[in-house]
Amino acid sequence: MSDASPKKPEWAQGDNNKAYSSSIIPGVSDAHDGNPAYQSIHQPPIKSIPRKKLTENDYIQGILNQERSVLGRAITLVESNSNQHREMAQTILNQLTSHMGQSIRVGITGVPGVGKSTFIEALGCLLLEKGHRIAVLAIDPSSSRTGGSILGDKTRMEKLSRDRRCFIRPSPSSGTLGGVAQKTRETMMICEAAGFDIIFIETVGVGQSEITVRSMVDFFLLLMLANAGDELQGIKKGIMEMADAILINKSDGDNKTRSEFAKNEFERALHYLQPTIPGWHAHAYTCSSVTGEGIDTIWDVIMSFCQMTKTSGYFFEQRKKQALQWFYSLIENQLKNMFFQHPAVKSILPQVEKDISESRYTPYHAVHQVMAKYISSLNETSSV
Repeated sequence: MSDASPKKPEWAQGDNNKAYSSSIIPGVSDAHDGNPAYQSIHQPPIKSIPRKKLTENDYIQGILNQERSVLGRAITLVESNSNQHREMAQTILNQLTSHMGQSIRVGITGVPGVGKSTFIEALGCLLLEKGHRIAVLAIDPSSSRTGGSILGDKTRMEKLSRDRRCFIRPSPSSGTLGGVAQKTRETMMICEAAGFDIIFIETVGVGQSEITVRSMVDFFLLLMLANAGDELQGIKKGIMEMADAILINKSDGDNKTRSEFAKNEFERALHYLQPTIPGWHAHAYTCSSVTGEGIDTIWDVIMSFCQMTKTSGYFFEQRKKQALQWFYSLIENQLKNMFFQHPAVKSILPQVEKDISESRYTPYHAVHQVMAKYISSLNETSSV
């Protein structure tokens, strides 16, 4: 039987490079479930052929030509933690800048079980009929223990996943706030360069950190359920203040009357909230992702929002602010990485962690100790 220990993909540089998140566990090659008799009646497995290594130009042309396999590999570059991959990804993104920004970006959030994926399936099928090309970036929660994700949203979008005009990319949240993967924004830009004019970002769930989603989309849609206590929770968490519209999903069958009642409750709540966008007042709507009732209405609302904000100039000003927010966010991430990768910090950190765990120092005191070591090392370097 073949060695079943994890190994790196063929494109990874070095066997023990932890910068690559992917690992491959080989399957059975010389028998079936440990049964030698299986091999005698079946042909030996075909040896896999390593994929062709793509150049920067291959990636750029493949994305512009809407080649799905190249698009997927480009997003893998963006999501990689390898410095080599990151540099290549940034070069590709810079070359594609003129092809970005032409889409409508819609963020969709809601409590688990509200039917986000089913709603996207219903709305996506409607938009495909209208001639649009759709990209769905579905963020799955990562395990706090293993760091892994199920990435099962694609299975709940059966019709969309079979349509070549739709691209669905599940991504792990990797513990980031709001369930928004760190590289989601760059992934969105690559999808725009590939000609997708509608981008959906489906988040993990509701929380204060959903502001991360709001900072990268044009329209922010909040899905709710009737009779689930969401009216109070939504107001408490402040999520309603960020929503451009509230949609009561699963408004069908016996739940239709309860959905209408919930809609009126949310309307009253929205009445007391200060509008965040000049000239736009958020309203509550109902829909059924199963029957399709109300799906076209919410799309009309999104289009009305985009038309109004483009006319007023708010749409384009918001895009500029989002780019600046991203810029400063990247600076913070770079400074954080530089700090923790500095030799002086890496040398003192294990002992400081031990001192904190054994209650020799308070975390506050330990921070000052690490910072003093870091600044002293910088001063020594600059004086040389």
